[in-house]
Amino acid sequence: MSMSRASRTKERLVVVGGDAAGMSAASQARRLKGPDELEILAFERGSFSSFSACGIPYWVGGDVADRDQLIARSPQEHRARDIDLRMRTEVMELDVEGGRVRSRDLESGAEVWTAYDKLVIATGARPVRPPLPGIDAPGVHGVQTLDDGQALIDTLSRTAGRRAVVIGAGYIGVEMAEALIKRGYGVTVVNRGREPMSTLDPDMGRLVHEAMEGLGITMVNDAEVTKILTSEDGRVRAVVTEDAEYPADVVVLGIGVRPETTLAEAAGLPLGDHDGLLTDLAMRVRGHENIWAGGDCVEVLDLVSGRERHIALGTHANKHGQVIGSNAGGGYATFPGVVGTAVSKVCELEIARTGLREKDAHRAGLRFESVTIESTSRAGYYPDAGLMTVKMLAELRTGRLLGVQIVGREGAGKRVDIAAVALTAGMTVERMTSLDLGYAPPFSPVWDPILVAARKATAAVRSTT
Repeated sequence: MSMSRASRTKERLVVVGGDAAGMSAASQARRLKGPDELEILAFERGSFSSFSACGIPYWVGGDVADRDQLIARSPQEHRARDIDLRMRTEVMELDVEGGRVRSRDLESGAEVWTAYDKLVIATGARPVRPPLPGIDAPGVHGVQTLDDGQALIDTLSRTAGRRAVVIGAGYIGVEMAEALIKRGYGVTVVNRGREPMSTLDPDMGRLVHEAMEGLGITMVNDAEVTKILTSEDGRVRAVVTEDAEYPADVVVLGIGVRPETTLAEAAGLPLGDHDGLLTDLAMRVRGHENIWAGGDCVEVLDLVSGRERHIALGTHANKHGQVIGSNAGGGYATFPGVVGTAVSKVCELEIARTGLREKDAHRAGLRFESVTIESTSRAGYYPDAGLMTVKMLAELRTGRLLGVQIVGREGAGKRVDIAAVALTAGMTVERMTSLDLGYAPPFSPVWDPILVAARKATAAVRSTT
């Protein structure tokens, strides 16, 4: 049994989860308060701390040569800064009334209660793993942690066959499909949606579909997986849908993630519609003065729609951690919300989005116009000017920018940042047309594609008012 609060002479901050949000919070709190003022104890059930889950597909595909390149800070580095990080230790229970957590050492099985004055919940997200027959068979892999990535690489290196099926066509599914192609596998992607990348509207997802097929990936859309077949040795041998059977020597799950809030729910902490923890602007769990939460286990405010969303991205997790650490360390900071910006790639095709899709705008009760334009990443006469398609949504009457989606070649993806800033500032599409963006033939046409789309959206909004 650990010391009670009354018997300690300094505050104790307990962090549950040793990745981006949790360790960013611990590090920021340590910057503000030294070990003589604040004891920091962190629990991580996995084998790695502060790692980039986003980099796993690139490690699997060979773009990143070594696993350790994905680790931002090792447990030893955290401990050197007086953060007591305990690896392979899982928190089993939160006792909010008693101000303590119960943890289990996964090696020895020993359990202990640890009291806290301040608590950070950074339990992340868990991969969606539908209860299908065969889903737990050897050869079926999720890719959420570095341990998962290593297990997949081990399977790929010892599997004789070269057929892979990816279930799901979101960011992870698409990126893993490309990684497997690079490793010489024949890849089939089975997707329940109309087109890959459901974070895009289907007309933009179609462009991704075409690019994937251009890589030699077989896309199967509008398909629901019903079971996974195994061979006599128990290993995976095929993925079955209602209409077909797809042979597989390895299966990768890319169906998405859900907030890992099992502990929080059992402790009676408030969850939102997406099962993520609800916090205030200071990232405090609502109704609890000394409990904070951040990263993939929380829901955040969408600044465009005004609704809570669950978005699992490392960028948000690190920002949450900075805010939490500032507040837990005696300072003050807030996290105002997000506009939903994300970027990815399939080979040379860059995919980006920010703000609302058409169905998001409909769901929020907004009336809008959408326009689509085609342009080039550079001046048309400059060598290697790649094509890009930009889709833009603007609110009727006000002309407020609602969302942007971009699919194109080199130079397309990061243009979404212009739109992200415009969304955050609440700009109208007409106001965007006068943005003073950088121009030179190697970087952009005279009218940047974002501005061309804004001009077309402005005209569309004017024509309906």
